[in-house]
Amino acid sequence: MAAALAVGAAGGITVSDLHGLWNGSGGGSCNIKGNVSITGERIFHVPGQEYYSQTRISPAYGERWFCSELDAWAAGWRKSFR
Repeated sequence: MAAALAVGAAGGITVSDLHGLWNGSGGGSCNIKGNVSITGERIFHVPGQEYYSQTRISPAYGERWFCSELDAWAAGWRKSFR
């Protein structure tokens, strides 16, 4: 059985990546959604923000889950403005 593995924006696998893969949905404390915009900008959304519930994560497009905002910032993503 083979599985695809998405890696972080910096090119390495992070604890957030592994936790998201284990849970399959980024559940638990890894509930920050890392989304790649149509222009390629890497943006993260936290619960309570305007577009959080509408945002879907597609690892095939380089999107991922984060366990903290610090993890997202460190990986080179910016926080959504809304």
